[in-house]
Amino acid sequence: MRRLFAPALIIAAAWWLWSQFAPISRPPGVLVRSEPEQMILTRAQDDIVLRGWKLKPLAHYKITARVLSKTCYANDPGGDICLYDLAVGWGPMSDSAVLDKLDVEQNFRRFCWSYAGEPPIPRQDIVSHACNMHLAPADDATRQQISRLRKGALVSLSGLLVEMTDPKDGGKWRSSLSRTDGGDGACEVMLVRSLVEHD
Repeated sequence: MRRLFAPALIIAAAWWLWSQFAPISRPPGVLVRSEPEQMILTRAQDDIVLRGWKLKPLAHYKITARVLSKTCYANDPGGDICLYDLAVGWGPMSDSAVLDKLDVEQNFRRFCWSYAGEPPIPRQDIVSHACNMHLAPADDATRQQISRLRKGALVSLSGLLVEMTDPKDGGKWRSSLSRTDGGDGACEVMLVRSLVEHD
């Protein structure tokens, strides 16, 4: 009996680990129809200090999107405040029929996509319906939620787009305030105050 028990335990443990980290499969079709909501702050706001960094609020921000990729930057200079980046998509970029024809990668705090042949949707629609987000969780509970997110998850995030100042060298990370830009400076830098994962 013991000889049978050990392999069964190993199989059960392997299945549990796989279920915690495996991508979530989604059927074809647009899963997120809403656009991100942004409200620019027109009055000066008090800075927020988080893990030694100074955060200047730029805009209130809410987004519901599909997780296209998640990367941990534990060894990055900003990893103490933004441990994870999420690449997310909404509208046509939440549709598996589109995503199955795209290769999505994250590296060096950037989000890249590519395709073979013709793009599955116009390039401007890819750019305007996907982004890379540097996430600064407001508390440990939110940080844990982010750490458990899997590729394919549907999430709603709310909080602030910010400009962050590094306490070590004074370097600044300023959030994009546009959904149609690309290249350096196009990432959203977000103080995440709430995260809800949807089925």
